[in-house]
Amino acid sequence: MIAHDLSFKSGSHTPRSGKACAILVMLPVLSACMPSLDRTQFTVPIPTTYEQGAPIAPSVTTQWPKQFRSPELDRLVGSAVEGNLDLAGAVARITEADAQAAAARSSLFPTLDGTATAQRSQSPGTLLSDRGPFTSSVSNQFGAGLTASYTIDAWGRYRSLEAAGLANAEAARFDRDALAISIAASTANTYFGIMAAKDRIALQQENIVLASHILDAIKARVSVGTASALDIAEQESVVASQKAAVPALEQQVAQGRTQLAILLGRPPEGFTIKGTSLKPLAVPDLSAGLPSSLLLRRPDIARAEADLRTAEANVEAARAAYLPSFDLTLKGGTESRMLENMLRPDAAFTSALGGITAPIFDGGSLDASFNQQNGRRTELIAAYRKAIISAYSDVENALIGVKQNRLQEDLQRAVVEASRRAYTISEERLRAGTIDIVTLLTVQQTLFQAEEALIQSRLNRLQAAISMVQAVGGGFEVSADAALRQRAFAPTQSVSMP
Repeated sequence: MIAHDLSFKSGSHTPRSGKACAILVMLPVLSACMPSLDRTQFTVPIPTTYEQGAPIAPSVTTQWPKQFRSPELDRLVGSAVEGNLDLAGAVARITEADAQAAAARSSLFPTLDGTATAQRSQSPGTLLSDRGPFTSSVSNQFGAGLTASYTIDAWGRYRSLEAAGLANAEAARFDRDALAISIAASTANTYFGIMAAKDRIALQQENIVLASHILDAIKARVSVGTASALDIAEQESVVASQKAAVPALEQQVAQGRTQLAILLGRPPEGFTIKGTSLKPLAVPDLSAGLPSSLLLRRPDIARAEADLRTAEANVEAARAAYLPSFDLTLKGGTESRMLENMLRPDAAFTSALGGITAPIFDGGSLDASFNQQNGRRTELIAAYRKAIISAYSDVENALIGVKQNRLQEDLQRAVVEASRRAYTISEERLRAGTIDIVTLLTVQQTLFQAEEALIQSRLNRLQAAISMVQAVGGGFEVSADAALRQRAFAPTQSVSMP
């Protein structure tokens, strides 16, 4: 880019009024060279209801951990949100973004610099005379002054850069909120996994006792000739397999405890979990709320919107770069050859300079910058639309999960009850000698598998509740101060984006 200096200098042969007229004539030409901003409207359909027929009353708040009725879970989630190291990094990024926004804002204000100089120079006598004797001269110069500079934001370029910085800082805050929801959900799911592993360990211990009782009964039948050594070996295999499953489950508990400690931002040494089972936990009845309210409750949507507003501001700044810039510089201070004369009125000096710099030829740099920012804006429009659509997909999937996992747990509980009755009847008949060992082994294995599946169903149902919490934004209420979310929904129920 070639900067055309249009400063008003003394001694110029062109009158000031002529220079001003030349600038006014050039402005339409420069404006005509500026690319126009694409204002094509994009819309995202917003459903009026969810397909799963969810109740419209919102029930998820930031206090959602309490709804599981586990003081330990509530404490762990709170500790994770306060102490997680990834979240601490997100908070630090907010500070960084705020500093960047402040730096962008500083361009709207004048700068004031102070200077103080002291100079001593010696000139050779050969410069002062052609013939000797030559006598060198020594001179001193002292100076102190202030320089004020200001670029007039005539076209809003710096205001646009400030807006971009503020939107970027807001995006960092929404990142923190989204991460807090994710950490809280991971903490809850990890806790549920530990409780499920402990339930499985307790179940294995019960199954070992049951299988051992059956083994004793088979041995008693061997003594009377109604069972064989093969029957004993098969039941011993069942007992051994139940015992062999315990170490792997204990490993899950230990590793889950370590993972939970990391989520809380602390070392695992000395960290304990008091809970022993999923059974005391309540499964909250969560609602998705109104579909239109989802836009105000998902930090990831708000983040995508803040990114879009950043891109919009950067596009405006790139457009403003095509226009001339107006610079003002004021200088004032004192200068003297003697230090004691620095404060005399005669030592004062002042100067003022006004300049206009306009791009004429830059090799396509401004066009490239504008196209880059406009392309980024178009990309973020697509990302914003995707964030909205994905949010509604998350809610639909969560509603399906909540509904189907509740049904599956109820059905699986009925399977366990039937299997347990069958096992009791089979054990009684085995002791009476009216059924063979194969039948008992089959019924026994069916019971063990049904009880294991019931634990998994309970775990799935609790995790589905956490998915619902995440899908509706974890109870966060995003501040409705952004332009895209301030607009009332049209009858077509769509979000309009610039």
